[in-house]
Amino acid sequence: MPTERIVTDDAPRNDNPYSQGVVAGDTLYVSGYGPVDPETGEDVDGDVQAQTERVLENVAAVVDEAGGDGLDDVVKVTVYLTDLDDYDRVNESYGAKFSGDPPARVCVEVSRLPGDVRVEMDAVAYLG
Repeated sequence: MPTERIVTDDAPRNDNPYSQGVVAGDTLYVSGYGPVDPETGEDVDGDVQAQTERVLENVAAVVDEAGGDGLDDVVKVTVYLTDLDDYDRVNESYGAKFSGDPPARVCVEVSRLPGDVRVEMDAVAYLG
């Protein structure tokens, strides 16, 4: 099955060896994103809720670039937190970003994330 690499300036880009997203058939696999502002390349200021909002905006930008409808096409998300005590606050911001039925989700606590941010997410979207 042929794949298509997704590239957008509306989500953070870097020199690391991975794609922002890859389409295979009707499925888009979105790489993990932290709370990086794509215009400045800097982590957003603020608490874990502000970071969660920026992460989801980055994910939505990749889905949009792939021809999807932002977070409405996301079917699965993995949430990585450096502190599970942030779980409820992340859920508040996360839930506010999804209209209708939310996607399937996994949430895990990790010891550290790039840039020492508090939250990162990757996603799968259905583009069919």
